[in-house]
Amino acid sequence: MKKKITIIGINYFPEDTAIGLYTSQLAEYFNKNNFEVTVVTGFPYYPAWRINKEYLSKKTFFQEYINGIKVLRYKQYVPKKPTFFKRILHLLDFSFGTFFNVLKIKDTDVVLCIVPFIGSVFLGKVLSKIKGAKLWVHIQDFEFDAVSDSNIVKNKTNEGFLFKILFWVERKLLKSADFISTISSSMIIKLKNKTGNDYENKALLPNWVDSNFIKPEEFQTHQFLSSNKFKILYSGNIGEKQDWEFFIKFVKELENQLDIEIIVVGNGSKRIWLEEKLLDLENIYFYSPVQYSELSNLLCSADLHILFQKNDVIDTVMPSKILAMMSSKKPSIITGNLQSEVASIIEKSEGGKYFTSENIDEVVDFVNLLKNDTVLKNLYGKNAREFVSKTYSKTKILSQFKNTFIKLAQK
Repeated sequence: MKKKITIIGINYFPEDTAIGLYTSQLAEYFNKNNFEVTVVTGFPYYPAWRINKEYLSKKTFFQEYINGIKVLRYKQYVPKKPTFFKRILHLLDFSFGTFFNVLKIKDTDVVLCIVPFIGSVFLGKVLSKIKGAKLWVHIQDFEFDAVSDSNIVKNKTNEGFLFKILFWVERKLLKSADFISTISSSMIIKLKNKTGNDYENKALLPNWVDSNFIKPEEFQTHQFLSSNKFKILYSGNIGEKQDWEFFIKFVKELENQLDIEIIVVGNGSKRIWLEEKLLDLENIYFYSPVQYSELSNLLCSADLHILFQKNDVIDTVMPSKILAMMSSKKPSIITGNLQSEVASIIEKSEGGKYFTSENIDEVVDFVNLLKNDTVLKNLYGKNAREFVSKTYSKTKILSQFKNTFIKLAQK
């Protein structure tokens, strides 16, 4: 008899970036390994913050089968401009509708809740109680910490009481889980601080990279990066967690270097603002996100990848896009807090350089060093791919997820 798993999370296929991509691949892995998988999710909307046009005409409660997996969807409210309070409404509405979808589950052995957002844990707790199942929480992002650390909240004094309530709810829900996993060592430490000192029911289960999908030896030059210039690429969400003020400064510093161009591929809440800020510059190009099938060609066509994080975000998120960046066999420049997990990865791999976002001159100097030294650039790229292929192998990590499920279901 097949073991059954129910996955609850707001992001799922056809979203093919960030959490939606990883949740989809995880569900399909369980399905291929003879588990009965049901996914309870929302309508696809990320990273554009609008519901996918192919789903707009669907009913509010919609059921479909994708690659043999039963998917129960609720058409949640999606704000065009996701302010802090509109995000709260977005998540509350998803919780309300998803509650009814959760009640449609006939049987399950394990309920796996993907965080963000924390409301999925409440829904998972309800389902696990009703069905006598184990509750497993997998944290991709500490959403409240990330919001508190970012500029989404403009007046943190007025919102202080609200955050106290949110963190209290978060702690209570996390402590109610039978098992918790998260994606980085620093997030494990933060989790311990939130829920208690024991590690018995906690595990590091990082995101993964499919080295067989990203193929730097076989790629075809992507149309967005077809020039003969030195091409610097940012690909991903254009949201609140990145340091776009530093990015603007970076673009302007390189404006007069006519042999360098900067390409941004992505959508998000800050995209229109960012384009307006850089409207008069001729060294930067913006494009919409590519299909997942194009990702290998896109990443491998760059000469250099960049990711500028805010200095005050240390252990609330672990941007998984760096794994794909490094797998492309190209070096990366990343900024942020030197105590972050990403800084440690870049240092261990020797696959690029990590700076604080106060060192604009050092960052520009490193760009020019790589531009003028192809041998050094290729060495950084080689180091990056070897490190992530060994440490973050898709086969290895998904096997760990399966073993975790088996142990949990047997308890």
